[in-house]
Amino acid sequence: MDNGEQGEAVNRDPISGSIALVRRWWRMVCREIDQVAVIEKVRGESGWTPRYAFMTCMSAGIAILGMLLSSPAVVIGAMLLSPLMGPILGIGFALAIADYRWLREAGKALALGTIIAILFCAFIVAMSPLQTITTEIAARTRPNLFDLGVALFSALAGAYAMIRGRDGTIVGVAIATALMPPLAAIGFGLATFNWAVFGGAFFLFFTNLTTIALTAAVMARTYGFSTYLSSKQTVAQSVVIIGVFIALAIPLGFSLRQIAWEANATRQAQAMVNDQFGDAARISQLDFDFSTDPITLSASVLTPEIVGGARERAQRTLERELGRSVVVDLRQYQVDTENTTDRAELALARMREQAAATEEEIENLTDRLALIAGVDAEEVIVDRNARRAIVRVRALPGAELETYYALEQRANARAEDWDVQVIPPAKALPEISFSDGEPDAAGRRGVALANWAAERIATPVGVTGADGQADAVMTLMDEAGVDAVRVQGDAPANRVRLQWMAPGSSLDE
Repeated sequence: MDNGEQGEAVNRDPISGSIALVRRWWRMVCREIDQVAVIEKVRGESGWTPRYAFMTCMSAGIAILGMLLSSPAVVIGAMLLSPLMGPILGIGFALAIADYRWLREAGKALALGTIIAILFCAFIVAMSPLQTITTEIAARTRPNLFDLGVALFSALAGAYAMIRGRDGTIVGVAIATALMPPLAAIGFGLATFNWAVFGGAFFLFFTNLTTIALTAAVMARTYGFSTYLSSKQTVAQSVVIIGVFIALAIPLGFSLRQIAWEANATRQAQAMVNDQFGDAARISQLDFDFSTDPITLSASVLTPEIVGGARERAQRTLERELGRSVVVDLRQYQVDTENTTDRAELALARMREQAAATEEEIENLTDRLALIAGVDAEEVIVDRNARRAIVRVRALPGAELETYYALEQRANARAEDWDVQVIPPAKALPEISFSDGEPDAAGRRGVALANWAAERIATPVGVTGADGQADAVMTLMDEAGVDAVRVQGDAPANRVRLQWMAPGSSLDE
């Protein structure tokens, strides 16, 4: 066929001709790629090295501190330092060229880096007095289909940058995929035994690393990187990759659907409350708790006129619209003018801010006392109105009453404006030493310690000693409000022995 006939064939089938042109152009693009140099570069950044371990720890530390402080800028800094992108891209390229030795090396580096990051973050959280779930932590606990999309597009950009030598793009990819913050959230969940945070963050990290690795493999094959796979193995690999993406997309899609439903429910609730009170009213606060059954809605409304039956109507309307049981807590605050409304809203905002700060203070105090006492946080009793916290400590090996008294003093020193009371175990009471018929300095300290312990444990104290000395000790205890019981027996000279009595003892024995 001469050139004219070829031209006519192309004209008769323009689609085939266009495809052929695209294929020739793509082969030219692929020939420009220095595959050996790219492979060596990716391989060099995907292995286990001391630098990799150090940078992983530093990135993890910055990430968890930034998340505890709820500082996006600090978290972004951790993303930039994270070296985890190297092993993940290495896994993708190793899959593409079927280099299983390289795959094992990159997988080992990724696994060790992941474990180190999680444990390092968990250690920091365990040592930190701040262990509340901040917005930065909560943002990593509910992955959805959008997160898969972000990981996919970021992986495409990262693989392209690595293949085409656009190293600057990797910085943006590191920020977009955010590999280290999910690991920091996993460490937080591990340290605080919050398995909801642990599981959600782990799924986000798994989604990111799987998407990046598989997308890198697809990009490498697309650019024609040499492989040891046969045609059948290539097809099987493609099927597996597609299957993995589908398996990830299904639960992430359901998660996105739930998030969208919650957002729609919030909009419906806001519209419903506005309809109840009219344009003159203003919603000061509206919070949904979707984790409870039934769902809980808490709202505060500033209104010029109190509307009767608003809560019941709102509850019925929401249950009908959402198809779920709803409990509505609707608070109305009557105001007269728009300026009054603004002032009332500002006052409510300050009250909520103060309440949130108080709750955070109480949570930190509770966690600190639980750690000191060796008990669960639920065993710490907190009286918010009296600003009093009480905890019964577990017995410490070798510890005497002085140890527990010192613990209480240190706890009170750290908790300003709080009355912290540590209830010690009923350890042996001190002997009271006398000099010239009066308790000496050590004896007075012993009486004070016994009074403190008796007040905390709420148990009578038995007093044994010479008449005058025993009476002196009982007088000091009576002045402190301690129930002291005289017990007959012998005591060393110039010494008064103290012992615990059964509750309710009040007569001399």
